Amino acid sequence: MPHIHDKIDFTAEVFVVYQDKVLLRKHDKYKMWLGVGGHIELDEDPNQAAVREVKEEVGLDVVIADDRRQFQREEKDYRELIPPQFLNRHRVSDTHEHITLTYFARANTDKVILPNNHEKSDEIKWFTREELEKNEYGIAEAICYYALRALEETRVKV
Repeated sequence: MPHIHDKIDFTAEVFVVYQDKVLLRKHDKYKMWLGVGGHIELDEDPNQAAVREVKEEVGLDVVIADDRRQFQREEKDYRELIPPQFLNRHRVSDTHEHITLTYFARANTDKVILPNNHEKSDEIKWFTREELEKNEYGIAEAICYYALRALEETRVKV
């Protein structure tokens, strides 16, 4: 996806949960474990981008966790959005930054379908809480934190 601006872009990152496991992918360019995500395109809102990126990168249909939104209104020219769980700004190169909206989502299967296009991951794995806590995979502290929170926040409450 081409950049919308040469200095900064908005991105959506999704921590997908299925049955007490969270999906992470090892990014082919940055060589680090991340949630699933990418650039928010001009013709979409962040919620649409989050769902689209998961479908494009790992073939999963997801529902964004929506436990925080208190008010819902939808009209022809107005739509309440699901707020991100986290929001951060970080440098991806000497000349470019991302503002990332981080979402948690639930999948109804763990059957990942990797695309046959430019969207590549060096590795992809469903992580358990124990694996994240041990962190033998060298996952960045923030990513571990987000993944653990995703497991907690998307737990089915009985």
